[in-house]
Amino acid sequence: MPQLPDDLDAVAVRTWCSLALEALGRERAEIDAINVYPIADGDTGTNLYLTVESAAAAVEAVFAAYETGATAPATADAVRAMAHGALIGARGNSGTILAQLLRGMAGVLADGGDAAHLRLALTRAADAARRAVAHPVEGTVLTVAAAASEAASGEGSDLRTVVHAAYDGALAALAKTPEQLAVLGRAGVVDAGGRGLVAVLGALVETVTGQAPVRGPRTAHGKAPTPVDGGSVVGLPVGGTPVEGVPAAGFPAGGVPEAGVPVGEGPLDCPEDGVAGPAFEVIYLLEAGDEQVARLRTRLDALGDSLVVVGGDGLWHVHVHVDDAGAAVEAGVEAGRPYRIRITHFATESGHDLRVQAEPAQRAVVVVVPGDGLAGLCTEAGATTVIARPGEPPASGELVDAIRRAHAREVVLLPNDAALRHTAAAAAEQARTEGVRVALVPTRAAVQGIAALAVHEPDRGFDEDVVAMTAAAGATRYAELAVAERQSWTMAGICQAGDILGLIDGDVAVIGADVPATARTVLDRMLAAGGELVTLVLGEDVPDSLADALEEHVREGHLAVDTVIYRGGHQRAPLLIGVE
Repeated sequence: MPQLPDDLDAVAVRTWCSLALEALGRERAEIDAINVYPIADGDTGTNLYLTVESAAAAVEAVFAAYETGATAPATADAVRAMAHGALIGARGNSGTILAQLLRGMAGVLADGGDAAHLRLALTRAADAARRAVAHPVEGTVLTVAAAASEAASGEGSDLRTVVHAAYDGALAALAKTPEQLAVLGRAGVVDAGGRGLVAVLGALVETVTGQAPVRGPRTAHGKAPTPVDGGSVVGLPVGGTPVEGVPAAGFPAGGVPEAGVPVGEGPLDCPEDGVAGPAFEVIYLLEAGDEQVARLRTRLDALGDSLVVVGGDGLWHVHVHVDDAGAAVEAGVEAGRPYRIRITHFATESGHDLRVQAEPAQRAVVVVVPGDGLAGLCTEAGATTVIARPGEPPASGELVDAIRRAHAREVVLLPNDAALRHTAAAAAEQARTEGVRVALVPTRAAVQGIAALAVHEPDRGFDEDVVAMTAAAGATRYAELAVAERQSWTMAGICQAGDILGLIDGDVAVIGADVPATARTVLDRMLAAGGELVTLVLGEDVPDSLADALEEHVREGHLAVDTVIYRGGHQRAPLLIGVE
């Protein structure tokens, strides 16, 4: 039996993330099914799962950096990675608020993980989440978070006592949400976002005690459960079981909605009951300062509702419901640099509008790209894109979402990164369970993806198309330039911090002093084995003069070799090179 933690160290944080992901995976469908307000999109459980998946992936990346495995990361590194991962991967109202809760906790747990720090962390989390919502509504996840904090505040110095108290307080508050929010009471369900938070706190209980909170049988009327043997509350109202005395409108026994009854995400800041809300959900990450974000809040608040802005230290996650999606994005552009922009039209994606949607296309391509420039290029070529920002690889849920957005019977998936192989495989498998035929072409670099996309022909047979794209990618050698962060051993020798590294097919082959000279050396080595076409993808800060010089270098030294140049935008590497 693994040793139980005396405080929340890095290993405990890793375990908590893993158990929370498992818990939300088990309960995702049931949480989705009890969404009744404000938008009937039935995706709170999914949004919470994807948010925690991103948090867990970020924590795993921190542990992966410790190559020997002899020591664990510092607690501060783990909790900050958890919060950052949740922030960049947050989805929907519920996921955005959960990201802020984790961020609030991380700010305290970075200094210590004992009972006193956890009590303070829960308080800071609840306060931060409430401040992030423009117009808080009671009977939501905000209420559940506050109750967890209050229940834990008076408990003793034992970590296990504190986590049990927080869980019990959240559970009791969840059972009361139908009394606080009329639409929940009429539907006979608890708040979906609050239920998701209870699942996350239940995973924390299991992390600290080694035992998951026990689920008891549902009561006939979904009454608030009572503690057993002095421990945690055991009978969480699940699956939409009605609360005593409240009619379950549209919900049969067991809590699953009847056909035709809309389900939606639990509210945070919502229009008045019975009033149709805005048409679009707009979400984006934003790089901006505090003053710019303060002005952005004011502007977005005037445009719509469900406004939640979370984050800090220059990086923010923005969520709002509006009728004018363009104005919401424009406001972000004026405030700073928005990216990972996601716009959802509720009428076509939530099931409110019963009009027949367009028939799916026969075939589509989904491609992961490292910057905005290539995203535009691939979009023009007809592909659905997912942008992988530096240090922010997409999670499998994001790739699944892109496959759904492609709206096709057949999809070719190009991950363009060897590190995304397992993530892409998981996304493909998930999409196949939804009836989409998916082929994963294991591209390891963006230039291989460009080569594959160039030979894509949707009118030929699926297998034939996949073979042609795979062959084109495989015939493309790839390289990139990077800046060494520290002294280290490489296959080309010892590099010093600040050296320019030329990586060919993933391995360091050249160590140089500047970008132009290193790029020329890399090109010469790659072209020594032959080639007909060179592809150069320039980073955001690379001048056009470098591209011109490299094109001239290729023309002078390698006859009959053509060069094409693209602007990659904000990407990790200053230069990507492909040779076909």
